[in-house]
Amino acid sequence: MDLDRELVDQMIAWRRDFHRHAEPGWTEFRTTSIIARTLEEWGWDVVVGPDVHRGATRMGVPPADVLAEARTRALAQGADPELVERMGEGWTGVVATLDPGRPGPVVAFRFDIDANDLHESSDPRHRPTAQGFSSLNEGAMHGCGHDGHAAMGLGLARVLADRRSELTGSVRIIFQPAEEGVRGAHSIVEAGWLDDVDVFIATHLMAAQGFGHVCVGMDSFLASTKFDVTFTGVGAHAGANPEKGHNALLAACAATTNMAAIAPHSAGTQRVNVGTLNAGEGRNVVPRLARMQVECRGADSRINDYVFARARQVVQGAAQMFEVSHEIVVTGRAETAPPSPELLPFVHACFAAVPGVTRVTDTGGDPGSEDATAMMNRVKERGGLATYVAIGMDAPWGHHTEDFDIDEDCLAIGVAAESQIALDAAAFLKGLRG
Repeated sequence: MDLDRELVDQMIAWRRDFHRHAEPGWTEFRTTSIIARTLEEWGWDVVVGPDVHRGATRMGVPPADVLAEARTRALAQGADPELVERMGEGWTGVVATLDPGRPGPVVAFRFDIDANDLHESSDPRHRPTAQGFSSLNEGAMHGCGHDGHAAMGLGLARVLADRRSELTGSVRIIFQPAEEGVRGAHSIVEAGWLDDVDVFIATHLMAAQGFGHVCVGMDSFLASTKFDVTFTGVGAHAGANPEKGHNALLAACAATTNMAAIAPHSAGTQRVNVGTLNAGEGRNVVPRLARMQVECRGADSRINDYVFARARQVVQGAAQMFEVSHEIVVTGRAETAPPSPELLPFVHACFAAVPGVTRVTDTGGDPGSEDATAMMNRVKERGGLATYVAIGMDAPWGHHTEDFDIDEDCLAIGVAAESQIALDAAAFLKGLRG
């Protein structure tokens, strides 16, 4: 697959536009709008709005005032008003299907589109700053490469629209919102978009891997649960009558230190982290409210469930100790999902044939968490094949940092290989299944 220079340049332009207009999870109104209108122009069948999701299973949706502000901002930055109206209360993301009219397998690709809650560097050595495409939106930055993923998804859609006559079976591209915090995939899964998929591939640009290295079967993801804790106590004058108060801040502090003491599980890796703790109103007031953002992880779902269950017990115990009430709300969830071994040789060969790829491995990756695993598991449960591909970059910075940037030469690698996968999937499955 040889991509023309015009398409490569267009992908870079898309990526920089998305980077400049970064939108965190469930607020990707402009990003969704640009993607949807572009795909419609190329003849894809495009779904936007509540039909992308099963509403009851959405997690971590921001409050109404945050969504309203994001909609207003998106419109001011060029989003399509009719599409923004259809997205309503954060029903962001796109599911697009290309059906050439010839029966065959359904091949699906997942590209996430959300930004991080992160302040971008203003250092003139930071390329987006130096070249004028750093984020316009305060507190929002593409610090993980999802701007590049969205651009790759559009590049893939362009190639396949042009080569529709060569397709056997249909292609579905899922532009997923709210991957950060592992919030956005489950409601798409529950809406049924993965139920008929024969081959599924999720893709991520990976800074630590090095340019030219592609891992076609990432298998190191940790299962994870993200949750918010609210302690509610009783305020009082800290000097005159402290005994009348019930200190929510002390309950939160007790929970924080005791979660760090959860006994390790003998079966494998585990993590727990209190990321934020906000409480109190003044030095002479017994704090009546405390809020925490917490996550736990495990080498598999069993270990993660163990850590989460112990964390819940710790929170309950801290609340009882300080005579305050508590609430726990799960805001995100991810499982583990090993790739389908039968699929790896095919995907390996497609990436190995792309100019610039010097090394292809079938296993590996970093111990993060990903909700695309929910999509992978649904596809495999229904008899399909699934894997997760990491495309390496040369990058001295890490993901989720203010200095993060992507190597734009990697965009063409992903589109070239995955276009070939879509075109050859029917033949591959026929050979595999006889």
